Amino acid sequence: MSESETNFGKELNLSAKIEAMLFVSADPVPVQQLSQALDVTVSVVERGLKELDEALNLRGLRLQRNAGRVQLTTAPEIAGLVETFLGLEAVTHLSRAALETLAIIAYQQPVTRPQIDAIRGVNSDGMMKSLLSKGLIQESGRTEGPGRPILYSTTPEFLQHFGLSSIMELPPLAAPVEADSEESIELLKG
Repeated sequence: MSESETNFGKELNLSAKIEAMLFVSADPVPVQQLSQALDVTVSVVERGLKELDEALNLRGLRLQRNAGRVQLTTAPEIAGLVETFLGLEAVTHLSRAALETLAIIAYQQPVTRPQIDAIRGVNSDGMMKSLLSKGLIQESGRTEGPGRPILYSTTPEFLQHFGLSSIMELPPLAAPVEADSEESIELLKG
């Protein structure tokens, strides 16, 4: 009996079905779409995704989540190997100014360019154009205020670039240090 004959009629588990659907999808898939395709509730799909995520931790793939969508990506640990295998150019490094702008967007999203400029203290037009062209940020709407400025947020490519599964994996921001604390005063006295 051939392998296809022995597997015929064998029912795959939910996580295997989800993995197959994500594998053939070129874009991130809304969890609701997986739910409809599998004819199960969203909570059942979430359980299947959790199971798949745990299984993938032992392999070269990872689940990536962004804005209610999920997709399969390669593990960030093997990015260099994949780039070499595919013959891709070395990843261009982001300048300090680009990283600063990107960090503001990642932590404050959705955010407008004037808000970014106010935090950075300089004009961010060039950085915004560069980050948009690299696909790390995207326009995600407009505010209701005067002039209706564009809102910016990060993209799934941002998550891939930094090896994150979701925006929730960003490290917490450090609390600002209070200059008038007793320790600071003692340090200043020398």
